[in-house]
Amino acid sequence: MFYLSLIEHKMLLPPRLLNLPLQDAIKEELQNIFLDKVISKLGLCISIYDIRKIDGGFISPGEGASTYTVEFRLIVFRPFVGEIISAKLKESTADGLHLSLGFFDDITIPAGLIQKPSRHVPDPENRYKVLWVWQFNGEEFFVDGIDEIKFKVISVTYPPTPIEQQGEPFAPMVITGSIDGDGLGPVSWWQ
Repeated sequence: MFYLSLIEHKMLLPPRLLNLPLQDAIKEELQNIFLDKVISKLGLCISIYDIRKIDGGFISPGEGASTYTVEFRLIVFRPFVGEIISAKLKESTADGLHLSLGFFDDITIPAGLIQKPSRHVPDPENRYKVLWVWQFNGEEFFVDGIDEIKFKVISVTYPPTPIEQQGEPFAPMVITGSIDGDGLGPVSWWQ
């Protein structure tokens, strides 16, 4: 789920940071550049783990910023296919479920990957939403958002960046999951 990735990056260090020790100044600028951003095929950048090497310090004519080549390790979030993760229900629609880990919200469970046989019914508390119901041995089990939901990662995709953004905000990394299996779904189903 979390990985250490070694990155080499050429960066400009703004003059406003030159009053700090070099290591601290570079770390602050790297955090501004990378944290809470998705790097395609790598994952969501969580934290700068350490700085391994700093080279350079050259100031180009006409610039006030110095240029450094920095080698550092970054903690990234990238779940692997088949991993079981616990999340909270963010939204329930006729198309399926949308889940959140708190720090990452672009998790979808399509309707076809919910326990079978399932159906959705109108949510009595919110007329624009639905509740998913799994029918098993004559009983009905609801996906109601009270419990954590365990899901299995089916795919992790990195959609291309759209030229013009329309409607919904762009998600640079999307996790597709399934709750169609033993032990998957709201944890109360299995207690």
